[in-house]
Amino acid sequence: MRTSRSGIFFLFTRLFILSPCILAFAAGGSFAASEEESASHSDRGTGAETPPSVGSPLARGMMKLLEDEISSSLKRGGSEAAFARFNQYARGTLDRTAGKGRSELSGNCRLPWYDGLLRDPVRAPAAAEDLSRKLHTAVLADSSWLGRVLILAGGKLELTPSELPAVPMPQSGDETIQILKQSLERALVAQRKAIAAFSPAELRLLETQLYPVLTAQPRNGHVLTNRSTGRHLLDLLEDKMDRSAMLQAAVELSPLADVQFLEQLGKIEAGDGGVMVEGAAGSILRSVETSAGTIVIGGLGKNTYDLDKMAGVCAVVDLGGDDEYSQGSVTSQRPILVVIDLDGNDNYVATAPGTQGGAILGVSLLLDLAGNDVFRARDLAQGSTLGGVGILADFGGDDVYSGIRRVQGQAIGGIGLLIDRAGKDRYHAAMWAQGFGGPLGFGILDDASGDDYYFAGGLYLDSYPETPGYEGWSQGVGSGLRGVANGGIGVILDGGGDDVYEVDYMGHGGGYWFGAGIARDFGGNDRRLGATRTAFDGGPRREKQFQRFGNGWGCHYALGFCFDDAGDDTYGGTIMGTGFGWDLSVGVLCDFAGNDRYEAAKQHTQGSGAQASLGILFDYEGDDVYQGTGQGYASRSISYHSLPQCGGNFGFVIDYGGQDQYGCGARNTAYTVRGSQGGFVIDRPKEGELVDSTTSLEATGSKAPADTASESDSK
Repeated sequence: MRTSRSGIFFLFTRLFILSPCILAFAAGGSFAASEEESASHSDRGTGAETPPSVGSPLARGMMKLLEDEISSSLKRGGSEAAFARFNQYARGTLDRTAGKGRSELSGNCRLPWYDGLLRDPVRAPAAAEDLSRKLHTAVLADSSWLGRVLILAGGKLELTPSELPAVPMPQSGDETIQILKQSLERALVAQRKAIAAFSPAELRLLETQLYPVLTAQPRNGHVLTNRSTGRHLLDLLEDKMDRSAMLQAAVELSPLADVQFLEQLGKIEAGDGGVMVEGAAGSILRSVETSAGTIVIGGLGKNTYDLDKMAGVCAVVDLGGDDEYSQGSVTSQRPILVVIDLDGNDNYVATAPGTQGGAILGVSLLLDLAGNDVFRARDLAQGSTLGGVGILADFGGDDVYSGIRRVQGQAIGGIGLLIDRAGKDRYHAAMWAQGFGGPLGFGILDDASGDDYYFAGGLYLDSYPETPGYEGWSQGVGSGLRGVANGGIGVILDGGGDDVYEVDYMGHGGGYWFGAGIARDFGGNDRRLGATRTAFDGGPRREKQFQRFGNGWGCHYALGFCFDDAGDDTYGGTIMGTGFGWDLSVGVLCDFAGNDRYEAAKQHTQGSGAQASLGILFDYEGDDVYQGTGQGYASRSISYHSLPQCGGNFGFVIDYGGQDQYGCGARNTAYTVRGSQGGFVIDRPKEGELVDSTTSLEATGSKAPADTASESDSK
């Protein structure tokens, strides 16, 4: 059947071209309110103005355009009633599983922000875009940037610090020591309040079992070997820890991360010099006692700090030199640790958990102002936490970050941040890394600039017996633990540069088991390769190159989002990814500009939904290539849920502008129904492009997707 171009199409495209301001206003409503609310929280007590937004100026308007395209397509395709049932079914499932329970489907550790996204999946991409933009804007702020990030993240965890401290303006190096002392003392008071409700036995259990049960023992990303203990540990964090107080402890330290403050630290007077501190070697200028512990000031030469041997030390400030740091565990035994290095090519090495800006039931802050630095650790390090707040911020240089599990912006029961503001950096990990949020956790990795390289996977064999590959669970992933707890929020952001992302199963902008994840790259020609090219140790892979779930995906009651603002980008992968939802989930990929290639060519890819799910791929501008035949396909079969109650499956590929190539046979400037009534490929021209006088509505004539792998899901 052929129809004329709809009037509503002209309205959308002309509105889109007319003015970014109009489109930003069109996003309106609740998002405008949330922007104001975020600004008021971020600026509380600072007197600072919110910095300008980042990314494509049209991004907010494009989210509104996407919502309208989905709504009009469902109406045009006769799927409105089915989608309404899908929405109702998702909400009903959330209602039925709310609250604590011992069944696999329960509300343990459920986050209200996630809950709201799944209840309104068409508006969920706008909410995720909004959050990712605000987070990156906060990272780039000149003043109070760390406090802003902490409050934004804490708000999504339903945590509220009492106040954001004003940024001090010290006039001398000695004044900075007094400010550091006061910040440490206030942070310790808040940390003690956070754990005050635990009995001595409960605190010992958390101290001794959080790391082995949640990190050391498991060998795949979605289950624990000791579920009962894991559930008990997370119940304690959810029910008895004052997590807002723990956030307040981190917020008390946030003024230390302002660049002007750090520059004043460099003006500290040497004092008598020749101070002896156990565990430290080299020039130690001063030792300052506080009620929180000892502050150690290191000189300009090369120093060595064995932090675990520096008993009673709560802060190290090193003025310069190529320094060596080892260990530095933050636990309830040393609940607050601040390390500030102002210059030099430094080397950080750790084998113990809770190091290099990592923390267990405490707060850790590592700040490195300049130099080409190397951070090497095993587990739970580099801006990572279990029941606390872990922060690593590097302000310049070409840096290397290497770890195994729960590293590089990872959190359970708290907030984990890795912020790198400049340089060509390399990130290497095996699992639960690079912006990963587990139960009650918000994990963020934000690299503000440079041509960066990200690797995650290549070590632990995946748990799907029917397909080859490795576990990944990294790069903007929020995930729960089956039979234990719901998931958290994971975010990876990159400010620009030509970046390379390698990640294995469950990676790059995904959600699993009642969790939500976001990946966003704000500029550059980026390559998302889909599976790692080597094993973790750099040798040949033992497994065939194969990726399952990547680039904007949701699996098992979850949501995942992948955004790219500019550049000619490549999206790899194998199956079940690139804007894909599985089992009452939502997966979204939005690329706002560039000539892009979508190379995941096999089953369930590129704007596809299966097992009562919604998949979306939205591309604006550019001559794009879609390999394979899965574009916009909505499978007719559902075995996990009952039809017609669950509504069905829904898939959308929406492409504006350019001369595009679709492996499924869809045509440019055409409207094609794919699979069931809920699948669509919608190709639109930009204003000014030459088009035919008609568009087409085609229910048949395009290639069916190749089912190259079983739909069975052992997870």
